[in-house]
Amino acid sequence: MSNLLTVSPSPHVHSDDSTRKIMYRVVYAMIPALLWSVFIFGIDALRVTLIAVAACIAFEYLIQKYLMKINPSVTDGSALVTGILLAFNVPAGIPWWIIVIGSLAAIGIGKLSFGGLGSNIFNPALVGRVFLLISFPVQMTSWPVTRQSDVDAVTSATPLGIIKEGLTNGTPVSQLLPDLPATSDMLLGNMGGSLGEISVLLLIVGGLYMLFKKVITWHIPVSIIVSVGIIAAIFWGAAPQNYVNPVYHLLTGGLMLGAIFMATDMVSSPMTPKGQIIYGVGIGVITISIRLFGAYPEGISFAILIMNAFTPLINTYVKPKRFGGK
Repeated sequence: MSNLLTVSPSPHVHSDDSTRKIMYRVVYAMIPALLWSVFIFGIDALRVTLIAVAACIAFEYLIQKYLMKINPSVTDGSALVTGILLAFNVPAGIPWWIIVIGSLAAIGIGKLSFGGLGSNIFNPALVGRVFLLISFPVQMTSWPVTRQSDVDAVTSATPLGIIKEGLTNGTPVSQLLPDLPATSDMLLGNMGGSLGEISVLLLIVGGLYMLFKKVITWHIPVSIIVSVGIIAAIFWGAAPQNYVNPVYHLLTGGLMLGAIFMATDMVSSPMTPKGQIIYGVGIGVITISIRLFGAYPEGISFAILIMNAFTPLINTYVKPKRFGGK
């Protein structure tokens, strides 16, 4: 009688999704923003992306095969996603060797040092980005002008950089507005910045595609965007000459890129909807705090990494109801 019923280990709910399918859906979602960055910045944007992708795939293969002594998993698409996301977080004119160093930090430190995909605590691309920002601050903040710009210059400042420098020097917001891009330019991406943060509209299109394919849920992106918008609106309403309209915080910098593509990383984000909302609000609060009061004009990368560290704690205390439980 004991052999009549065999129960296999969980999970007992299956789908036809695989790591490879999920990763390539993320890649497809990033293609519109990638193509637009090539249109805006020219061949340099493609150069940066190809180098980052090639370096991430190469480092993952070499480290797994010769250091970890395991079968390389480069075909699962995760190294490809990390490479594109790393490229999205750097300027188009950055030297090739810095991209290679960032790729090594992303794959070697951010991913494989924890055991590989599924075991990493932090988002690998953000580890690479922050490593480069700390190690090469000048190169990481030298933003090339766009091809549509009429300015005869080599580099340009980002809107958040203009705001931070002006307010730090005591310049009223009303005097900064002429130097800031129009809302249409912020939506389309005709402004200074890294490859993946310039076209808010196309990032949103990619996010909607991932929602449709159920790669992500709405909880993290919406909670980040809403929390940043509400806090920015409170400070702007209280002192409009000292703080900019929340629209600038929502449409500039890496907020949309981080909220849609990086904070939603399945491995380093909480499992439950409630936990994801807590996680997203935490990212939003830290991001806007750094932007308003910190030394850096941008804070989304640091905010995501900080909340990545809190993900195990959130998962411990915010658990789904067990089947049959009360």
